[in-house]
Amino acid sequence: MKKKIALIFGVTGQDGSYLAELLLSKNYLVHGVKRRTSLIHTTRIDHIYVDKHLKTDLKLHYGDVTDFSNVFNLINKTQPDEIYNLAAQSNVGVSFELAEYTAQTDSLGTLRILEAIKLIDTKRKMKFYQASTSEIFGNSPDKPYNEKSRFAPVSPYGTAKLYSYWITINYRDAYSMYAANGILFNHESPRRGENFISRKIIIGLIKVLKGKQKCLYLGNLYSKRDWGHAKEFVEAQWKILQQKKPDNFVIATGKNYSVKDLANLVLKKLGIQFIWKKDKKGLEYAVALKTKGEIKKSQTIIKQDRTYFRPNEVHDLIGDYSKAKKILKWKPKIDFDMLISEMINSDLKD
Repeated sequence: MKKKIALIFGVTGQDGSYLAELLLSKNYLVHGVKRRTSLIHTTRIDHIYVDKHLKTDLKLHYGDVTDFSNVFNLINKTQPDEIYNLAAQSNVGVSFELAEYTAQTDSLGTLRILEAIKLIDTKRKMKFYQASTSEIFGNSPDKPYNEKSRFAPVSPYGTAKLYSYWITINYRDAYSMYAANGILFNHESPRRGENFISRKIIIGLIKVLKGKQKCLYLGNLYSKRDWGHAKEFVEAQWKILQQKKPDNFVIATGKNYSVKDLANLVLKKLGIQFIWKKDKKGLEYAVALKTKGEIKKSQTIIKQDRTYFRPNEVHDLIGDYSKAKKILKWKPKIDFDMLISEMINSDLKD
């Protein structure tokens, strides 16, 4: 039986690595696209990748969604059955500083892939998945957010991703392409980048506990997010492309927690007793109540810093995955507590 062929843009990222694992387990031939940099960024897939000179079902290619000729050639060469666009500048805070680059990758990158598919796949056999984000909802009042909720992005990242969402639908309708959107809420794992808030808190507090860092500095403590596990979310991505007709799906857990909730849970699991206080400027900080590890009693272990506040903030995100549950037969199994425990245990080993 002929293997299905998948092409993953962004294979070395958190989602890309889990998706590659999943597809290989389902007997796919997987082509992964990674950007050329001066450093090797294949850590997340080293356990499933073997030397290109050996027979393997995971093949890596250099590529960049900002280069149309490269995108076109990759799709034309690999002739995939399924294309997953997970490539993006995905840090919301960074998007305020790199707005143009974010648009080039997160908006026009998607357009380039769709245009290449349109030109190459004249028989319309290829299936395209676009990784969208809960950030497109912004501060819309329609909580919990589902596929019919209004969009109101408040960051360059969310705005760029909203363009990708709509251009995917536009190409689907205009050119009869199989093009689907997965609107994914926050999803974490031990493979999450260290500059994302979940890993930043976990790694930071472990360093404080071990005496490698004096204090962890955070911005807005009251932003609430719907946090799931990336390994489960990529299964939903795959399921989206197994449907007869392309559609849009919200992938979420239906529960949300604040940044402060996350920090409190990590402190608790690390056995650090603490109390929150406020300074004269109204900024909050956490103080250790007892000595633990290298932490001294009365030491400030977490402190708010205004430099980490974003110019514009999404306050409260929570998703309604009812459609995915009904049509995809998908639902999350790993809860917030289990997710954070797994991430802590992984980082404690490093």
